[in-house]
Amino acid sequence: MSKRRTAATRLGEAIPLQRLDTDNYTSGGRDSTDRPPSSLSSIDTPLMTAQLDLDDAHRLTINSTHMERQAMVNNNNKKEKKQGRGSARTEPLNPLDNNFKKQKYPGNVVSNNKYNVITFLPLVLFEQFKFFFNLYFLLVALSQFVPQLRIGFLFTYVGPLVFVLAVTMMKEWHDDHARKKRDNEANSQRYMRLTVDGPEVIPSKKIRVGDLVLIEKNQRVPADVVLLRTTESSGACFVRTDQLDGETDWKLRIAVAPTQKLGENADLFLLHGEVYADAPHKNIYDFVGTLSVTQGPSQEGLPVTVPLAVENTMWANTTLASGSAVGFVVYTGSDTRAAMNTGHAKTKVGILDTEVNLMSKILFVVTLALSLAMVALDGFKAVWHITLFRFLILFSSIIPISLRVNLDMGKSFYSLGIERDREIPGSVVRNSMIPEELGRIEYCLTDKTGTLTRNEMEMRRIHMGMMAYTIETSDEVVRHVRSHLRDKGVGEAEESAATSAYTPVSASATAPGSGSGGAASKASALLAKGHGKARRDMPQRVFDMVESLALCHNVTPAEDSDDSGNNADEQQTHDDQLGLSVARPMAYQASSPDEVAIVKWTERVGVVLAERTLSTITLRLDALIPDSQAGFGTAPTLVYDILHVFPFTSESKRMGIIVRSRLTGEILFVQKGADAVMTRIVQYNDWLDEECGNMARDGLRTLVVGRKRLSSDAYARFDEAYQRAKVAVVGRAEAMQRVVEDYLESDLELLGLTGVEDRLQDNVRATLELLGNAGVKVWMLTGDKVETATCVAVSAKLVRRDQLIHVISGLKAAHEVTDALETLRTLGDCCLIIDGDSLHVTMDFFRDEFVQLASTLSAVVCCRCSPTQKADVVRLIQKFTGKRVLAVGDGGNDVSMIQAADVGVGLVGKEGKQASLAADFSVNQFSYLGRLLLWHGRNSYKRSAKLAQFVIHRGLIISIMQVVFSALFYFAPIALFQGLLLVGYTTVYTMAPVFSLVLDRDVTEDIAMLYPELYAELTKGRSLSYKTFFTWLLISIYQGGALMMIAVWLFDTEFIHVVSIAFTGLVLNELLMVALEIRTWHRWMIWSILGSLAIYIASIWVLPAYFDVSFIVSGAFIWKTVVITAVSSVPLYIIKLLRRIYAPPSYAKLT
Repeated sequence: MSKRRTAATRLGEAIPLQRLDTDNYTSGGRDSTDRPPSSLSSIDTPLMTAQLDLDDAHRLTINSTHMERQAMVNNNNKKEKKQGRGSARTEPLNPLDNNFKKQKYPGNVVSNNKYNVITFLPLVLFEQFKFFFNLYFLLVALSQFVPQLRIGFLFTYVGPLVFVLAVTMMKEWHDDHARKKRDNEANSQRYMRLTVDGPEVIPSKKIRVGDLVLIEKNQRVPADVVLLRTTESSGACFVRTDQLDGETDWKLRIAVAPTQKLGENADLFLLHGEVYADAPHKNIYDFVGTLSVTQGPSQEGLPVTVPLAVENTMWANTTLASGSAVGFVVYTGSDTRAAMNTGHAKTKVGILDTEVNLMSKILFVVTLALSLAMVALDGFKAVWHITLFRFLILFSSIIPISLRVNLDMGKSFYSLGIERDREIPGSVVRNSMIPEELGRIEYCLTDKTGTLTRNEMEMRRIHMGMMAYTIETSDEVVRHVRSHLRDKGVGEAEESAATSAYTPVSASATAPGSGSGGAASKASALLAKGHGKARRDMPQRVFDMVESLALCHNVTPAEDSDDSGNNADEQQTHDDQLGLSVARPMAYQASSPDEVAIVKWTERVGVVLAERTLSTITLRLDALIPDSQAGFGTAPTLVYDILHVFPFTSESKRMGIIVRSRLTGEILFVQKGADAVMTRIVQYNDWLDEECGNMARDGLRTLVVGRKRLSSDAYARFDEAYQRAKVAVVGRAEAMQRVVEDYLESDLELLGLTGVEDRLQDNVRATLELLGNAGVKVWMLTGDKVETATCVAVSAKLVRRDQLIHVISGLKAAHEVTDALETLRTLGDCCLIIDGDSLHVTMDFFRDEFVQLASTLSAVVCCRCSPTQKADVVRLIQKFTGKRVLAVGDGGNDVSMIQAADVGVGLVGKEGKQASLAADFSVNQFSYLGRLLLWHGRNSYKRSAKLAQFVIHRGLIISIMQVVFSALFYFAPIALFQGLLLVGYTTVYTMAPVFSLVLDRDVTEDIAMLYPELYAELTKGRSLSYKTFFTWLLISIYQGGALMMIAVWLFDTEFIHVVSIAFTGLVLNELLMVALEIRTWHRWMIWSILGSLAIYIASIWVLPAYFDVSFIVSGAFIWKTVVITAVSSVPLYIIKLLRRIYAPPSYAKLT
């Protein structure tokens, strides 16, 4: 290897381009790779220029071992004869060299639909016939094509089955068509594709591997791309990944050096080379690739090959947060990281459907037992097996085929009620098959970012030991800042400078000591005066705190102004010459929204971050602008040189900066961080611990701010030691951190404590309290840091005020998990907070023990969770507890969790509708969840349970009458009610009254929401249980036997009279039973009962083959019908009345 190559390699080791955070960042460890660098200033400024020298950057990153490995992988890939879905790929860098027609990669489409043209019919039929009662009736219907087994009309058995299947298919087609329509909307979003003829607007579904896509600020990234160019000269940009990994911090991404240094986007078509990307996989924190350039506008330095890492990529479903960027598409559709972390849509079956299916099997056993009994009592005569099958068909109404129709229609009705509820506007039911599941939820797993919180940070409080300020008292801070500056004489000089700033100025007027330039110099001199004095009055203390907050961060400002043209440019130049700055609105970008919130607060109190470069920070003192010139006046500026930046890491839990004031030459080391680490760094005090606890209880994120003045000699000694540590070959990160601790992090002056609030969604606290009182255990699964998640859990009242918080983090080995679980077992009902790595290790070694303990806790918070881990937690709870789990989220990273849960609720988020489209229910706010469960879930479950049991009763009672009839008439397999009577019984005579039960409610809306404890009873499943099932079975046996036996006892001279009396009594009995079950009457219930009775009376004259009209109008028919109906119904009314008096249900006490 050449000396030049060796030198480049060593330099690359010392100053890695991609590694802008810690040494561990590229090591492959989870805690480093999932925390991308926080800003461009993550390392020292003198080295930053070398790092961002785009002409030489690729040479600085070439490590010989790494490059040899990459070359080997690349060569192996070139040898592959076939590239396509799921494989590694090498594609031409220039789209003109790409033969797109030969590509076999998946299309760039979003697909949430379950079926296609080919699979629709087979899958729908499979989903229907996997239910026992549907399969049973299919066999019954097919048996009617056998002449020896046919009983009655063929339509009587085939018609209902065909109707059920037709309704189900139409419903499934409608739901899937709606999903397809929503997918088409997402796939039709417009993007700019670069071509040799200029930009071309295309829908996202037409994006291919190898395309060059232009992505604008705040636009969703449509596919996985390698970052080639950005509008920043440094090649940097920020992306928001909360829709992918749930983290609120923005991530820094860096364009590839050979393409970033080009003059314009069109020059990309002058390059020729290849891009290699490894095979697609789920890990969103890892990527291996290379970019090779063989030809370009200039052959200098070519050919060249640079490695690609995750810092050079933007994954699908992330959002570009700053500038615009050009990306080279490497993965599309199902190959993208987002898609691979998303589970496939599955058909969800409610627990009530499962329970009904099990009861249908019990009913089949009853049917078979009765049929065998009939054959046995008849003495197993010749061809008894045919008789057995005929009895099975005769008694088939014990398992009513109309049950499925009624339940499905009821579900559609409940879904319509949810969508039309004005209290939860915008709610959409995307899966109308499981609304009753909302009434059986025992675990609610929720995302944090965008679901519980708005991801909008706001500085709420600042405490300085002797004084505390809130957002409401910001005006007092402004007065202190202004007072301090004017006490130093800045106000007078500023007024002089501001006045002259609006007058024409010649070139000579800006010379030192003359004109307005002299005023600016005077302002600077007065501002410098007394800046380093020891006098610590309150205005100066406040200013020092505000100044430190305005300096110690990774925020980059940008003017948010509509000014354009030469005049604006001239005005800016004029202001710079004066040493003043015009007060213009500012916009900020940073990796962390916490940082932005703090900088916005300093702007509010009059110290504005006006400009930040790689080497300087400029603060504008708007506090000195007169009120009459607010918004357009000018103010003095303070300029600081950035000497060192120490970025925040999850290990250090603090960040620091060393700056030098250009006015005073004073060197300041400013640091802020978590109280746990800053307490030992700052000077002794007696208030910090107490105030940190107070803010933490209020759910605020706390940062302790300290400052230290450094002499020139002290800084020189530190800098020398730090530079030595930076070139260490082994343990570089530890050596650098040790130097900082030894030379800087001791005896810092404690300036104050800040409290930042992650603003919650509306009514989140009330909703979580409501769910807790309803017996629903809430787990929060987030990709964010432990500290952030803890603050939100406290702020949202997920953690009770007196509840212990137990944190499990950093577990690596099985013995550590054992100790942690043992400790957790002794704590009782605490709030458990566990990070993703510890969760992974725990689930590997002690899965059952962990779930057994965690499932008993009222609140659990899982941090740093990947999308796959979220889904795994859902399945783990389902498998271990057998309880119903609801998952709610708003981002693409929540889709897997939503699809794995028994009920998935998606919120329409700011960054997209991925979760909403994939969910079973879509709502606009988390607070809607309370009403969705406690009111709609309650009604859906209670009504479906009552409807299912009543339909079963309706089929049982007519079958019992058939059994009694056959037993009395020599065990003959002859139908009691034939043809239209049998069809009419389950349709026009009783269907409307029975279905009207979907309008019934046991409690009012206000009571259901006021007493959430009522919901906890639903989860026990008592509304539809073996107890209620066998109760209805006994009722059916009694009523069916009474109706048939009394009808035979009152036997008249004609058999048709027996049928008339029995059938009329049967219809009247069902209508009375419906009335008996209703607790809250609705006008449609009354009309359905009266209407069905009127239809039956009219049909008596229409069906003379079944009724003797002359007998019907006789007094004998009337009194016999009254007797038979009273005997079957009145005892049940009496029993129910006694139960309401002596054993009322819990909700009856509230009505």
